[in-house]
Amino acid sequence: MRFQPLYYPERLHIVNPEGDVGIATLWSRVEQVIQVIEDLGIDLRPASSRVAVVANLYGNGLPQMLRNLLWNPQIRHLLVLGQDLSGSRQELIQFFERGLEEVEYLGSAAHRIVGTRRIIDPTVTPADFGGRIRLTALGKIGDSETGPRLRAFFAGLPPAEPCSAERRNVPIPEVTVERFPSEPRAHTIVRRTPLEAWEELVFRLVRFGYRVKLRKGERVELQNTKVIIEQPVEDAAADLLQYGFSLDHFHDYQTRMLDGSKPADLSYTYGNRLREYFGHDSLAIAIERLKADPEARHAYIALWDNFRDLPEGHACPCFVSAFFRRFDGKLTLTATFRTHNVMSAWLENVYGLMAIQRYVAERVGMTPGAITVISHSISVSGEPGVLANAKKVAQAKKTDDEVDRQTGRRQPRYDPHGNFTVTVDREAGELVVQHSFEGMKIGEYRARTAEALEDQLARDVALSEISHALYLGREIARKEMELKRGARPDPPV
Repeated sequence: MRFQPLYYPERLHIVNPEGDVGIATLWSRVEQVIQVIEDLGIDLRPASSRVAVVANLYGNGLPQMLRNLLWNPQIRHLLVLGQDLSGSRQELIQFFERGLEEVEYLGSAAHRIVGTRRIIDPTVTPADFGGRIRLTALGKIGDSETGPRLRAFFAGLPPAEPCSAERRNVPIPEVTVERFPSEPRAHTIVRRTPLEAWEELVFRLVRFGYRVKLRKGERVELQNTKVIIEQPVEDAAADLLQYGFSLDHFHDYQTRMLDGSKPADLSYTYGNRLREYFGHDSLAIAIERLKADPEARHAYIALWDNFRDLPEGHACPCFVSAFFRRFDGKLTLTATFRTHNVMSAWLENVYGLMAIQRYVAERVGMTPGAITVISHSISVSGEPGVLANAKKVAQAKKTDDEVDRQTGRRQPRYDPHGNFTVTVDREAGELVVQHSFEGMKIGEYRARTAEALEDQLARDVALSEISHALYLGREIARKEMELKRGARPDPPV
């Protein structure tokens, strides 16, 4: 039986296709390992060597390596040596010695090599090799013991045996996960209107949310999510209706949000907590503070009652604080919510906040500015119907980039950090990135390579939008090629 690779044939160095030894060099260069073996006088002739194949094993290629071994059952001996920079040495050893264990991975059931962090599909296990693989692990090439142990390994090989096992081709299954990796406590969203912000928030929950089990049922949750709505104005009724929201209902909710009375059959209302519950009208006091001092930072209202809400622990307000602050000449509002249901409550609450902000702004003579909503726990119900609707919203999301209606050209989403222009300074032999904001140059970056510019831009956190960063990266790479080949710059567009 001759060695035939199923995966990565271009990355494998085949010595003798009829050999029964495979060598994994981990991160060490294959050419260097081969040279060391040859210098030790070990046979690497294509017609007589016991070595069939030599290849790296960085870590992620382990599933492919195992399948190459299953497809070539004549390989009986596996030699592992070289630089281990990612733990791939231990992963390979532990796979054959200890096998797999069931774990949770990104919200889905998965398997992991025991004693390691390597997640791997369970369709190939040590049992599939029938005990035929003899694994020998050595150290680094430069270690004093590696050379003598290499000689001893090949000197101690038993005579090669005919292979009677059949080739097996086990396809690598497609990985499916319930969520994608992220820092679940650090999502920040900046959008122009309430509906645009809600659409992005639903997308983030569906893609990155963790499944949690509460007493009231399963939820998909993120923590401490911050959403900034730059222009908190009403969305078109037709745009809201496509998601089942009613602008008339939102108007009714805004009225209730400012109403200080509390019906007897309700445990609380936000209007009551804001205006009557604590024995005073908190909105009126905040207005007086801002009138007396427009730059005051004391216009902070708490809706949470520690004496009642904390001990009782039920029928407690989700909206727990409001902070009014003049910023950049406008009245901004930052609202904190203890918990938030993204499909039924978040957008409705935002419209309520718009009414509160407008009410205060009119009385202090300011223009309403941005609204920031911080949700300590933002979630969507794990019930199939509700979650399915959330997934529909998420799947309908388009790119965050904007398209010029006249030219049809795609432009990166507006980056509040500013704009960047990339040019080439041929006399200095440098790439130049000019940083501007509202038409004025405010900074400049220079370097001879794109990598050096990347370091400078990353250090200064010069960009805030992913699409903008990708676009600028392409522009810098294009100008770097232009600089290297000495070509004339492209004509202005």
